[in-house]
Amino acid sequence: MSEMPADRPGRTWWRDGVLYQIYPRSFADSNGDGIGDLPGITARLDHLHWLGVDGIWLDPVMVSPNDDWGYDVADYCDVDPALGTLADAEQMIAEAARRDIRVIFDLVPNHTSDRHPWFVDSRSSRDSRHRDWYVWADPKPDGSPPNNWVNTFHPGKPAWTLDEVTGQYYLHNFLPSQPDLNWWNPEVRDAFDDILRFWFDRGVAGFRIDVCHMIIKDAELRDNPPSTPDDHWYVQMYGQRQVYNAGRPEVHDVLRRWRAIADSYDPARILVGETYVFDPELFVSFYGRGDELNLAFNLMLLHSRFEAESLSGVVDTADRLLPSDCWPVWTAGNHDNVRFPTRWAGGDPIKTRAAMVMLMGLRGTPFLYYGDELGMPNTVIPSGMVLDPVGLMHGETLGRDGERTPMQWSPDAGAGFSVPGVEPWLPYGDAAACNVDDQRRRPDSMLSLTRDLIGLRDSFPELRDGAYRALPCSDDKLWAWLRGERTVVAVNLSGVPAEVPEVTGTLRISTDRTRDFQRVDGALRLAPWEAAITWLDSPHSP
Repeated sequence: MSEMPADRPGRTWWRDGVLYQIYPRSFADSNGDGIGDLPGITARLDHLHWLGVDGIWLDPVMVSPNDDWGYDVADYCDVDPALGTLADAEQMIAEAARRDIRVIFDLVPNHTSDRHPWFVDSRSSRDSRHRDWYVWADPKPDGSPPNNWVNTFHPGKPAWTLDEVTGQYYLHNFLPSQPDLNWWNPEVRDAFDDILRFWFDRGVAGFRIDVCHMIIKDAELRDNPPSTPDDHWYVQMYGQRQVYNAGRPEVHDVLRRWRAIADSYDPARILVGETYVFDPELFVSFYGRGDELNLAFNLMLLHSRFEAESLSGVVDTADRLLPSDCWPVWTAGNHDNVRFPTRWAGGDPIKTRAAMVMLMGLRGTPFLYYGDELGMPNTVIPSGMVLDPVGLMHGETLGRDGERTPMQWSPDAGAGFSVPGVEPWLPYGDAAACNVDDQRRRPDSMLSLTRDLIGLRDSFPELRDGAYRALPCSDDKLWAWLRGERTVVAVNLSGVPAEVPEVTGTLRISTDRTRDFQRVDGALRLAPWEAAITWLDSPHSP
């Protein structure tokens, strides 16, 4: 059994550190089959140690037929053969621990694969042992689905499929091959208690919980109300508010139960939630009273425009609503969204660097998505190579393959990801233009900036745990804030120069590295799209 590394004195790794998301199929291929795997991750742990991250989150590694690339689990207590073995997972966890890196696994509790033995039995008859482990319901009198819930991947279609053999519909908020579990059933809850303990006992430091806001459904299966023009655009996309198939109050009972299990370990394990909710007060509820999620992804930031008002509004609201003992977590990208160098920066390296300074300067735990440290953009996927089910339904422009392509380690054939000449599972991006080997040699590279920002957080306590306070700015395209009493973070989100008044100190790091350690006397002047962190000579007055 693997052991988690201990915290450094006075630190809590998941609060004070920087965490890093890995899409296992795309990080490093150890056996030359074109698919990234666990031994490949183990072989690249030195890069993560050099970068300075304290923990890694792996997208699902459990057994799956890969209709949705691991998010359709067929066995929760074993590793998918394409990615390695259980022994490989244990070795990876142990080798990460040797480098003071913790490993978070992805847990998918909302649904299983339709090839999971539980569902195979569940659909065999209405009286089967596992029938009530899933959400089954009779058709309406006209034979239509039980209610108006729509599919997350295809809002134009219902979230229900009729099973001809048993004459009932089963619920699937995602693919028809991803049937939703019935979390009202105590046996389902008991089964997942065992799953958590299985992996915790093997040294896993915690779980990122997939769509954790959705696992409990309304017991009466009531219709969702329609969305309104006042709702967030993400909500409007579905044409209805997910009132009854997500965000139910009973989900907090499950999270408290899991938190108690996580806290029973020494050292304690953590729970990180995928909380795709756009009501700030509902979002905050997933922390409970410090007894539910340790970290809840605030995806309202990721889905904001790259503008001062939009970004600062999310952060200001979270800072106001979150209780003082709850800790924010921020990310600019993940496996479900276009990479931020493309989505926010439009491929502009200067804007990309500004986004990284912003992320590292916020109060809370930053999560990097593999390749973010390079400014790696989305890859264009030829239509005949699309694998993502969302892309197959709606076209690659709405699909997710472009942000899941292989990590670009070198400019050589195979990109340092796999053996030259082997076709990767998804096509390579432009590794010659953006790769680890080249950027490690350049002190002004995006990789060097990212590493130096992580190092700055490590050495500046105020960047780790200092309070957040927005600073007044005369320009509405400038966003500046104070961390603690003496650390100013400023991001110019415009194409014209801007300045932050009443700043006297040392510019500690800038997106323009020639300015590092410059004196600032009276006003911090920023070039277009420049971002900087400044250490004040004396505490800032309110």
